[in-house]
This record gives sequence, structure tokens and C-alpha cells, in this order.
Amino acid sequence: MDLTRYSRQMLLSQIGQVGQAKLLASTVALVGCGALGTAIADGLVRAGVGRLKIVDRDYIELSNLQRQTLFDQEDIDRGLPKAVAAVEKLRKVNADIELEALVTHLSPLNVTRILSDVDLVVDGTDNFEARFLINDACLKYNLPWVYGAVITTYGVTMSIVPHRSACLRCLLREKPPPGTAPTADTAGVLGPAPSVIGALEVSQALKLLLDGGQEFWGHLSQIDVWSGEWLQIQVKRDPECPACGLQQYEFLETDTDSADSTKTGDLIVSAYGRGAIQVSIARDGELSLSELAERLSATCHVQFNAHMLRSQIEGYEVAVFPDGRAIISGTTDEALARALYEKYIGL
Repeated sequence: MDLTRYSRQMLLSQIGQVGQAKLLASTVALVGCGALGTAIADGLVRAGVGRLKIVDRDYIELSNLQRQTLFDQEDIDRGLPKAVAAVEKLRKVNADIELEALVTHLSPLNVTRILSDVDLVVDGTDNFEARFLINDACLKYNLPWVYGAVITTYGVTMSIVPHRSACLRCLLREKPPPGTAPTADTAGVLGPAPSVIGALEVSQALKLLLDGGQEFWGHLSQIDVWSGEWLQIQVKRDPECPACGLQQYEFLETDTDSADSTKTGDLIVSAYGRGAIQVSIARDGELSLSELAERLSATCHVQFNAHMLRSQIEGYEVAVFPDGRAIISGTTDEALARALYEKYIGL
């Protein structure tokens, strides 16, 4: 492998040849590949992290291009999921890195498998359900992770090292009730904000992979790129924290203790944000998108590829993935979304 691409980085005393070799031997899982995730993925690949798993459940829309820097209009025209489009772009940046696109919804049913062979997890998500799940999984399996979030003109980030620093639930005991936290769809995001927070997350990730940065473990950094304000707060470990203190990993246990939750044919319906509903299904094997496209084309226009099918059904935009998961946009009615899924996609 030609290390010339990393030559300027290896000049740094914090990295050097030994550190670069360690980065190249590392595996990172990036959960979420939107505004934060694209900035993080680009930084990690250019820094020479040897293997990167990109986990994202979503597809690219026109409103994403203002801040999600790995994507372009062609990706939308081709109907690519975010993880797949990101991997395509990143292979052009660094062909020596092993890249894996996982177009899936991170859940208690798959989180153990996805994180089983990684050294570090980096947060590029946009919801607290996923972050609390990551926090529980990383604590249980002793994986360091980097928390990050962005909204409007500011963002936050914190490095979390299990049982050595405060965890996310030391900072936020309970996740906000559904619909109460601002989102990009409701409050907006200034384009440079995720780039700044993403760069800080990459820096923290590199330090953790190199066994450094102890002085920043458990410190919450908040930056407003519009006002220029920068605040850093030390978050203390809480011995009564249900996750790192009492080792109660309730977000890992969600839906997994019920026999019905994993039964083939079960539908799991949940709010998705941006006026959409996600319908997931416990399925044996993958859904054939080509067969579904043939079936749907008799009644509506269909666009599909190996990664995703999109169609307009009864006035609603429906995106279906090979794992059987569907995102139904234009409604927040879970009963309606379930009915559309059962009628047109089937169990």
C-alpha cells in the first residue's frame, strides 16, 4: 500500500507511522449517513481508517443536497440509498479502504451483529432512539463511541468510553418524548454546522482509535457556527445512571424479549419524521424488488434498482428495501401505512 496519501498526517507527532498503521488496522461503524454522517465518513476515509461500515436506513432527497456533502443530483436520479451512494463516492476517494454499505434500520434485533467486529462507533444519526440504543450496545460490549448531534446553527459532540467516562444517559436520563425534539424538517439546519461537528467527531474518533484524547472523554462540546460561541462542559459519571451505573440496557432489550416481535410476518410500524411512517417486517430472506416492481407496475409508476424500489401509491410516496422495510411518505397515520403495506407489498 502506498502511504503517500497519508504523508502529511504521519508528520504529526500524535500519529506518525505507528499511529497510521493502527488506523489502517481499525474498523469503525458509522450509524447514520446524512449531514453529519457524510462529513464523518469523508473524514475517516481520507484519514485512512482501514474498514468503515456505513449503516443508514434512508434514501436521498433533493432537500438533502444543501448539507449532505457526499451526494449529488445523479444519486437522486438513480434512486440510491444513502449508504450505497456514500460508498460509491468514497471508493473514488480512497480505493484502499474496505467499505460496507448496510441499508438497514439499526434495531435491537441487528445491533449486536452489526457492531460485533468493530473497534469504535461514530454517531451520524438524527434521532435519540438510535443514540440510546448505540449507548446501551457500546456499554454492554465495551466499545468506545462518539456522540454527535446538529440542529439549526449549532451542534454538540462527546466522546464516550464505557465505564471510564460519562455515558449518554448520564447526560440525558430519558430520551425526549416523540415529536418534542426539533428536527431538520421542523427547525432547519445551516449547512456548515454538520461539517464543523462532523470534523470534531472525526478528530475524537481518531484519538480514540489511537488510545488518546483522555482529557476530552466525557466532555460535551457545543458549538454555534453562526454566533461563534463555543462551550465545553464536563459531564460527570452518575452512579445512578440506569445504563453505565446500574447496567440496565433497556434499549437493547426493547422488542427482543417478546416472542411475537421476531415472528415471521410481524409488522412493526413507527413514526419516521418528515411526515412519514416506517413499516418493518420480520421476514425470512430478502424481498424480490423485481417481482414487486412487476406486480406494482400494473397500477402505478415504479422505479427500482438492486437497492430500493420507489413508487406513488394512492397519492403516497413509498420506498421499499430488500429487507422488506418500507418508508411511506405523506402520512403520519400508522394504521393507514400498515394497510397500504399489507395491500400492495404483502406479508
